[in-house]
Amino acid sequence: MPPTATRLRPDSILYIYYLQGRFPAGFRIDAPAFVGNWQEEDFSFLFFAEAADETVSRLVAGGEGLQLLDQYQMSYQDWQGGSITPFRLGKFLFNPPWLKAAAQAGDIAITLDAGVVFGNGMHATTQDCLTAITIAMAGGKVASMIDLGCGTGILSLAAARLGCGKTLAVDLNELAARTTALNVRLNGLERLILPVVGRAEEQMGVACDLLVANIHFQVMEKIVAEPDFLGHKWFVLSGLLPTEAEKIVACLRRMPVAILKRWRSGPWHTVLGITNEQP
Repeated sequence: MPPTATRLRPDSILYIYYLQGRFPAGFRIDAPAFVGNWQEEDFSFLFFAEAADETVSRLVAGGEGLQLLDQYQMSYQDWQGGSITPFRLGKFLFNPPWLKAAAQAGDIAITLDAGVVFGNGMHATTQDCLTAITIAMAGGKVASMIDLGCGTGILSLAAARLGCGKTLAVDLNELAARTTALNVRLNGLERLILPVVGRAEEQMGVACDLLVANIHFQVMEKIVAEPDFLGHKWFVLSGLLPTEAEKIVACLRRMPVAILKRWRSGPWHTVLGITNEQP
């Protein structure tokens, strides 16, 4: 998977084109300022580092079922929700590629380039997942992990730095998988993390010590209902709003699992548990 065509910096300006329709698999946009394409259902968001009206017009004219609905312009920092600087979460020190903070004793330093993908570490569910993963790995019994809805790959990177020997990082969105692949390379973790494009519920047959899913409720329901869910010793489930969390917990209580800890950060819930496969 190639990285995004253009690397962004704090002072970058994003030009975003919102389109009805999807581009076919493997489609590439050959433009120097192209950053990436975020596809959701039947919509596409094209990101450029400079105005690309003519390029987008040609794409729409030559594409089947494509229609330009709107376009926006904003700073990269506004898109990411604030200043992009080094920050600490527990023992982790996350640095953007352009600025490295001095590591302190005990810091686990990770380079994170979020690009235009959600997952810069600021969301409460990401932070709670990092805490849950740290707890799960504390006993030295987690050697493999599957990260469903990997986004930027932040959770996979953290697990690898904690000693996880192999992680399958899965996202349905190709841009997210490519962003994860970029971050894997930036941290020299190619031997430990494999980013792939795919549906989370279709990857449940990959038995791992730890399953992590910070993902939409509709997908979470399918994941928990899969028979292969019990093939994972530990699980971290996150991205759940209150009523969604209660439905998932009610489902778990009918299964041979133990819920070890729950977090609530604002409206968001995270669950850490073990299955009956746990020794």
